[in-house]
Amino acid sequence: MNESIKLTRGAIAWPGSSLAFKTGTWRVQRPEYQHRSAPCHTACPAGEDAQAYLALVAEEEYREAWEVLTAVNPLPAITGRVCHHPCETSCNRRHLDAAIAIHNVERYLGDMALREGWTYPVGPLSSDGAPVAVVGAGPAGCSAAYHLARLGYRTHLFEALSEAGGLLRSAIPPYRLPARILDEEIARLLECEISFHPGRRLGRDFSLQDLQADYKAIFLAPGTQRSREWSIDGVTPRDLRVGLDLLKQWMDVGSIPTWESVAIVGAGNTAIDLARILKRAAVPEVHVISHKAIPGPGVPPEDAMPAIDREIYQGLEEGVILHEHRGVQRLILRGEQVVGVEMVHMKKLPDASGRMKRVAFEGTESLLHVEQVIPAIGQIVEPDGLESLLDYANFFSVDEMGRFAKHPGFFTGGDARGDRGTVSEAIGDGRRGARAIHAWMAGNDEVVESKGDPIGFEQINLNYFEPGRRPEEPMLPVEARGGFEEVELGLDKTPVINEGRRCFSCGSCLVCDNCWTLCPDTAVLRTEETLDNGAHYRFDYDYCKGCGLCAHECPTGFILMHTEV
Repeated sequence: MNESIKLTRGAIAWPGSSLAFKTGTWRVQRPEYQHRSAPCHTACPAGEDAQAYLALVAEEEYREAWEVLTAVNPLPAITGRVCHHPCETSCNRRHLDAAIAIHNVERYLGDMALREGWTYPVGPLSSDGAPVAVVGAGPAGCSAAYHLARLGYRTHLFEALSEAGGLLRSAIPPYRLPARILDEEIARLLECEISFHPGRRLGRDFSLQDLQADYKAIFLAPGTQRSREWSIDGVTPRDLRVGLDLLKQWMDVGSIPTWESVAIVGAGNTAIDLARILKRAAVPEVHVISHKAIPGPGVPPEDAMPAIDREIYQGLEEGVILHEHRGVQRLILRGEQVVGVEMVHMKKLPDASGRMKRVAFEGTESLLHVEQVIPAIGQIVEPDGLESLLDYANFFSVDEMGRFAKHPGFFTGGDARGDRGTVSEAIGDGRRGARAIHAWMAGNDEVVESKGDPIGFEQINLNYFEPGRRPEEPMLPVEARGGFEEVELGLDKTPVINEGRRCFSCGSCLVCDNCWTLCPDTAVLRTEETLDNGAHYRFDYDYCKGCGLCAHECPTGFILMHTEV
């Protein structure tokens, strides 16, 4: 045997044999290795590539997995608890047995990082890094400050309150997000050479003009601090209290007014959190009235209550009463005091122009006797100090990257945009805003973000995957949910590893060697190094006849067949 022959093909081919005939000329279609986004990645508002860190978790490379995760999202111990996780509702695995428990893996990595004291892989700031201001230390502002620090900018983070966190601290109850987790996660982020300025309120302590004088770029993340106006035909109770204010009161002082019966109008996270808090405060009857439906099979996403599904179901377990497809048509008053509401069935129907509109069904009215009605129908931006950017609107008008068309140097993200409403969306806005600032500083306004079309379930070869059961997350028993104790208890090491191994790795190369060993023409060459597309293989098109066997047997849809040009 000739020892100088290097075996780079799936089978031995001696000189002068089949290699002399370049059968690639027969080809009418060409296979190509092409990395494509997994649906979990395209669905994540923060921009996480869950497939990338799940693959590392499967190999028990936890710190590497956490670093991949925090390259995008600096607060995984928080989002692993409070995010609505559209990644899971998009997961291809759900069509086989059940979606990967991505939020549990995210939480596990975040908690492990806190226990082990891992620090963010952020290098030292550039000596000539330009100073950038970030106003508002909620999730959008914290994310923007972190990613700006990663890009080398000297970042100054201003916050009206005495601590960072925004609504994470003031409006998410500790049974969802323990204070210790929030404190530790935020403290580590602020150690990334971010200059934090608490107790500094825009419009009171400084103005936009002051910021412009000191900073070339300003990221605004004020959140939405003013509740929307609410009445029923112009009528409001004398002692009207709004949902967010009550929620903040409970978070600040640990107590809340109690009544015998309460109706909360709205079904977002504020409404559901407040309902669960009132049950913890021993209010016997807590009703939630919503135009929309309880999420579940057969309920279109656009008709589902906007609160996180699992929070809604936990509220039902705890005794909250939900009234679906109902609106408040009339307040029943005794003097100026509420004694009840008249509800009516509501449904979306097309109007004369064809647009869908909520319509009350006459004859479906019913009375609900309650002592208090609390609106939780959303908030708007507090305009003080921001009048020139709001231009009499309730929210900022910006492009996808958070840029103002008429105000160069200003950027924004989070709830203040009006088309956002979740922590993960705010974190994604902070990252995109930092990228937009970085591009603008370099004189480039063309920065965009595109993840491409996700790979579909039909392109996964199920012959290479075993059925597996999604683990059940341990939960605090209903009878023990009386106060601040965390309800969701997280997963242990073994089920987390198994979730990493259940992942299809959609659109990514598994280095399984199927294409290399099964090619009948030995037209697949194996490489020692990883190529730009993430593969360890390349096609030798001199010999590939385009039979498609490699694409057919690829487990993850990483190989695509294209018509030969």
